[in-house]
Amino acid sequence: MTSKQLRRQYFGTDGVRGRVGQYPLVPEFVTRLGYAAGTVLSRRASHPTFVIGRDTRQSGEMLQSALTTGLLASGATVVDLGVITTPGVAFMVRKMSAEAGVVISASHNPVDENGIKFFNENALKLNEEVELDIEALLDDPMDLSSIHASQFGRRIDGADMRELYADHLVDEHQDLTLHGLKLVLDCANGAASWFAPEVFSRLGAEVVAIHASPTGSNINVEAGSEHVRQYPDDLFALVQKYHANFGIVFDGDADRVIFVDENGHLVDGDHMLAILGDYLLSQGRLLGKTVVSTEMRNGALVNYFAERAITFIETPVGDKYIMGELREMLLKEKRGGKFGLGGEQSGHIILMDGEHTTGDGLRSAIYLIRAFLASGRETLADLAESIHKYPQVIASAYVAEKPELEELETVMALRDAIKDDLPGITRLNLRYSGTEPKVRLMLEADNRHTEIDLAQKAFALCEAVQAASRTPAGSHVEVLNVTRGGLVPRSG
Repeated sequence: MTSKQLRRQYFGTDGVRGRVGQYPLVPEFVTRLGYAAGTVLSRRASHPTFVIGRDTRQSGEMLQSALTTGLLASGATVVDLGVITTPGVAFMVRKMSAEAGVVISASHNPVDENGIKFFNENALKLNEEVELDIEALLDDPMDLSSIHASQFGRRIDGADMRELYADHLVDEHQDLTLHGLKLVLDCANGAASWFAPEVFSRLGAEVVAIHASPTGSNINVEAGSEHVRQYPDDLFALVQKYHANFGIVFDGDADRVIFVDENGHLVDGDHMLAILGDYLLSQGRLLGKTVVSTEMRNGALVNYFAERAITFIETPVGDKYIMGELREMLLKEKRGGKFGLGGEQSGHIILMDGEHTTGDGLRSAIYLIRAFLASGRETLADLAESIHKYPQVIASAYVAEKPELEELETVMALRDAIKDDLPGITRLNLRYSGTEPKVRLMLEADNRHTEIDLAQKAFALCEAVQAASRTPAGSHVEVLNVTRGGLVPRSG
């Protein structure tokens, strides 16, 4: 059976993910995964170089050790960067002309989860064919009895090389000074804990770093971008306490960033795409005069770009679709100096050019500040308020199983009834998460309805999915107010 006839068993939309200690995130499997990955890439290059980094999860060292063992057994060279952001690994892949990069992280997810994500030589996610080739070897025995010692790989300590990434972030903005700005940086006790304070301090800002003391078990715990999206008042209190201009929040691996402005409001990915689109267009640097986002974006964003003659491309959910559109545009561009701009509401913003291929929270934050300073507005709140969001909520609910949604009659009937009950609904998107055992729902409406109206319907529809998927009653459901930030309580 060829790889093209197989379906991926372990690789999902963002690498191999799961709960640590449960298959497949156990050392034995991860060692075989390293051996298989090294073997596949060895077909293209003898002793391929893998650049590896991880976030601050305690389980990361165990998984990295197991993966490195398999890679070395396959003959690969491993450059161990230690704790570094996901975009930092992507940068180092290109900087070192490596054949591959690996990030051990579960991003914004809880500490008991982890993941293994691979990049190719262009710092892009592996295509499905390569992932299938790797999976096809996972059941093969690791028979090393006939291998000569010289054929094994070697590990190189690359911890000092992390400085190159920080240097690059600063050097890209030699004409920028942040003197006079005071910033509260929430580093999620993750990979940004050293990088973010270092970079923004070197750019001249006065920095108050919080959640920047990782212990191995506190990553994303009441900290980071997902927490602040749910509880923005926590960070706003610190912005006020320290008399800061605004707060900047990263997730565990720092590929996402969001802001909390001077009024305590979220400035999320939708706001950032609008602000950066305006800024890059004014600089003549917006590739194709186009911005790319997913179907989960707020409807106001589409109108905002239409008023400014900026083309908007909508993709399915997933950064790979955004990057695919941006990369296609970039390959057609003959002149340098322009950015392909795309991203997601969650704060995963991609500024793609010849050197940067993935979302980078630190880099996106610097460019957002550049846009703010260039706007002439006195406050970030003033700038962000120019994007008038429609009422919108996003619900997330645990499910025990994932039956086809379209085959759940009670769920489909309720979905249709909701549209009848709330005639102002403009969009309803119901889907399963690609990386977690969850169902996700987005509801958006015109100004005939409030976020509270939408939230109560979202609770009902998510609970209907839970019941139809044999999920225990009372399982977790939460509804996020996308328009203003914060969780919406269930009434009644």
